[in-house]
Amino acid sequence: MRPTKYIFATIALLLAIGLPGIASADRYKTPDTSSPQEIADGMGTKLARGVANFATGWGEIPKQIYYTTKEDGWGKGIVVGPFKGIIMTLVRTVTGVVEVATFPVPYPGFYEPFFDPAYVWQKE
Repeated sequence: MRPTKYIFATIALLLAIGLPGIASADRYKTPDTSSPQEIADGMGTKLARGVANFATGWGEIPKQIYYTTKEDGWGKGIVVGPFKGIIMTLVRTVTGVVEVATFPVPYPGFYEPFFDPAYVWQKE
């Protein structure tokens, strides 16, 4: 191989390693690197998400019945779906309470939701 090919290969390798880190730098926000507006937006979003999950956690019961029926058939949907819904109702409601209680704290991540989907009405 010629020396110019080595140079181009080295440059391409360095770009391939370095560019993803530069492109995803915004993903790792902290309170130290964020503006006061971003922090206030994060807190407000976390508080609203917590209130919404606390108030609509019960929606997991019909949601889980629907998804279980869709994936595994109506028999399993009617028998297993309500139990999955009750468990997810407890998880979503407790998570809502925790998010309301800890909305000033930038955890997990930078005011990110504890699990996906963030709201009961979003697709899994």
